[in-house]
Amino acid sequence: MLEYSMFERLPFRSQAEAIAKNGTILARRKYNTWHVTLYEFNDTFVELWSGDAVQVFSTFKASASKVAIFEPYLDSVDVGELGVSEL
Repeated sequence: MLEYSMFERLPFRSQAEAIAKNGTILARRKYNTWHVTLYEFNDTFVELWSGDAVQVFSTFKASASKVAIFEPYLDSVDVGELGVSEL
């Protein structure tokens, strides 16, 4: 298992290979012209920001709360498909 601190130091191509092999897509969203994908990777969270000519992985500080990480993705979640009825 690749240590998270080591992941941050890898070149982009190696990060992409590690995410493809061991990452799980959790959510997707758009931010302006960016497509942002949230991954779970080795018990942490990583975002892939994809633009017209560039892709960048971003990581979160260890102190970031899960609620803060997931909040930008909540608008894209369709809870209707979960079978949750209104109260």
